[in-house]
Amino acid sequence: MSLLKIIKYPDPVLETEAEPVTEFDEGLRKLVEDMFETMYAAPGVGLAAPQVGISKRVFVMDCSGGRDPEQKIAMINPQVMMKEGEQTGEEGCLSFPGIYFPVTRAMRAVVRAQDIDGEEFEVDGMELTARCMLHENDHLEGVLFIERTSPLKREMVKRRIRKLIKQGEW
Repeated sequence: MSLLKIIKYPDPVLETEAEPVTEFDEGLRKLVEDMFETMYAAPGVGLAAPQVGISKRVFVMDCSGGRDPEQKIAMINPQVMMKEGEQTGEEGCLSFPGIYFPVTRAMRAVVRAQDIDGEEFEVDGMELTARCMLHENDHLEGVLFIERTSPLKREMVKRRIRKLIKQGEW
C-alpha cells in the first residue's frame, strides 16, 4: 500500500465530473486500498478518487475513523437514490486543509453503488454517514463543498486560499 498525494483546490480535476468505473480489476483494488491508507493518514472520514488526481467514480469512507471495520466502505459508481430531512453541521474537506464551515445536507441518504468486485449494494445512512456519502458523491460530480455555502462565505474562502497560495503555504 502507498500513500497518494491529496490534490488541493483550485486544481481543475476537483471541479471535473468523474468517469464511471468499467474495469473491476487489480488496479481498482490497489486504488481503493491506497485511498483508504491515504484517508486514514490524513486523517479524514472520506476520500474521493478526484482528490488524489484520478477522475473516476470511486470514493472510500469510514465515519468511525478506523475504529469500526463495519463502517469501512468503498463505493464505486455510486448513485444517490433518496435524500430526506435536513441537518446542518461543520464540514471540512481534505482538499481544503484547515477550512471548516457549516453545511446543510440531507439527514438521511440512500446510496446504491458497486463494490470492488462489481456487485451492487445499498447504504441507507443517517447523520454523519449521510453527510459523508453526499459530500464524497459531490466530488464525483465535480461539486465542491464551498458550493454548498453562501456566495459571500465562498468568496471569503477563495480569497483566503489565494492569499495562502501567494505566501507559499497552500
